[in-house]
Order: sequence, then structure tokens, then C-alpha cells
Amino acid sequence: MRLPRGTVGRALSPQWKPVVTVILASRPNVYSSSPLDRVGMRREDSAWIEQQLVHPDTLFVPVWRNRNLVRGMDEGAPEAVFIAGEAAAALRMHGGPWAFLGMQGEQAVFAADISAADDPVPLLPESLGKFVDLRSVGWGVPRPEAAVLAHARGLLHWRARHRFCGVCGGVCDVRSAGHVMVCTACEAQHFPRTDPAVIMLITRGDSALLGHSQRFPRANMYSTLAGFVEPGETLEEAVRREVFEEAGIQVGAVHYHSSQPWPFPGNIMLGFYGEGLTEAITIDPEEMIDVRWFSRDQIRDCEAHDFALPRADSIARRLIEDWMAAA
Repeated sequence: MRLPRGTVGRALSPQWKPVVTVILASRPNVYSSSPLDRVGMRREDSAWIEQQLVHPDTLFVPVWRNRNLVRGMDEGAPEAVFIAGEAAAALRMHGGPWAFLGMQGEQAVFAADISAADDPVPLLPESLGKFVDLRSVGWGVPRPEAAVLAHARGLLHWRARHRFCGVCGGVCDVRSAGHVMVCTACEAQHFPRTDPAVIMLITRGDSALLGHSQRFPRANMYSTLAGFVEPGETLEEAVRREVFEEAGIQVGAVHYHSSQPWPFPGNIMLGFYGEGLTEAITIDPEEMIDVRWFSRDQIRDCEAHDFALPRADSIARRLIEDWMAAA
């Protein structure tokens, strides 16, 4: 048996046995229900791509400075806005970066970056919606259009930050319908980057480990711990290392729950549950302001205990909700 990180040199108690309670995902995570067929083989067919770009039924997903076009937020019924027809022609004439996302039935779907415009409103029909940070929309349940918006945002963010070669500094040229950047000097190829991050709810008996990070926008929000996977590290090792570094808690059994695209800016969140082997908390003050064990009763009535849970669209919230429901 491999000892969890931080236990080297100290044998585990012979009475300790892994407690593995598998909690299944109750439903798909937000941004994970895309209706698109990515048809990757079509990306190299430049003639077909050009035909789809000018087809009147083609849908465009506009992105303005990492913001997506949404309507219905004031009514509490957010809805993604896609552009077609004459309005789409105006976007193409703007000349910003674009990328092929895939097919929705018989319709091609492209992402279009209009960030160069100081004001995007004149490029769109009146009263079509507004550009907002996708995280502010408050998708409570998986929505296919939300996944498309996330896809567009993540891909165009990568495009905007890979205009120059990371090998020699040369100018990059776009290929494969927006999915490959090729250096015009050294011919190095650069592909869309997705950084894996583990996010984990550590439990011990009837308590769950939640922390308040230095990065959290709300002063009273407590969420699951999380961190990036390092080179040469398994996902389970990353879970144990991050929890030990941020909270000083040793973790035993780890099992997978679900994943979620998280294009803020370009991550895939890999959700896990972990068994806490110790209780004493030692926080990393550079990362965390506070870390505590919370009981199910406290989480069930978090407002009465003066703390808030993470947003409904986050995998952190789903991990907490599914653990609560499994009691």
C-alpha cells in the first residue's frame, strides 16, 4: 500500500482501513452538456469551412473581451444568443478571429471574437442581449447553450494568447479552422491548451473540509479545496498533495466524481471525494484565509452559521450537494 503524501516515515495505524463510499454524480455539471458534434475531420477542409462561413443558416457565437452574449438575465431566465443571417455577415466583416466549433444538427457553429470593437453594440441587432461574464449568469442546471458559450470563450481566449510562437517568438498563423497555430518562422505547431485541476471534497465522518481562499470574491464564501495537477503526478496524488499543502490534512482513499469544463480561462475541473485521515488543520496563509470542518447540519443551514456556499454552476457546489444527499 502506498502511503499518502506526508506520512513517509510513519506507519499508519494497523486499525486503519480505507473507507470508500462511492457517491455518484446526481446529474451532469454545468457547461458539460454541449449539443455540438465537433466533426474534427472537417477542420482541414478549407473549402467546406468557407462555404459554412457564408451560409445563411450558420450560427455565430460572439465573444467580446471574454464576455458572452446573453439575454433574459433580468427576468431570471438566462438564454444564450447566437447570430445568423445578415447580422452574422456584419460580424464576419468586422474581421476578428474566428473558430469552427462544430455542427448543431445541420447548422455549422462558429465562435467570433469582436474584442477589437470598443463598443460591440453597433455590430449586433438592437435589444439582442448584453455581454456578461459567463460566471455571473447563474446557470442552475446544465444547459446545452451554456456549454457552447463556454466552448467559444475558452477557444478564443487561447487564440488571443497564442499569436506568437512560444519556441522562437515568431508570428503564428491560424490553421485547422482555428484549432492550430503554426509558427511562420520555425513551423512549430501549437494546439489549444487545457490545464487539468483537481477539486475535492474531503470528508471525515459527518464533516466536510471547506476553505476560504485568498482569491474568493465573497468574504464569507467557503468552498472545496482545489489545485493544479503538476507534471509527473497522478490525479490522486494531486488531491493528496494540494489538501496537505493548503490545510495540513492527510488524505487516504480518493475516488472520482465527475468533471467540468471551466474556461476561466482554460481549465478542466476534475472532481473527487477524499477521506480525511487527520483532523488538525494547518493552513497555508499564502493560499488560504481560513479552512474549517463543517458538519452537514451547518452546511444545510449555512446562512444561520454566517457562511455561503460556492456558485450553483460550479463543480464544488455539486460535490457538496451530492455528499449531502448521500447521507
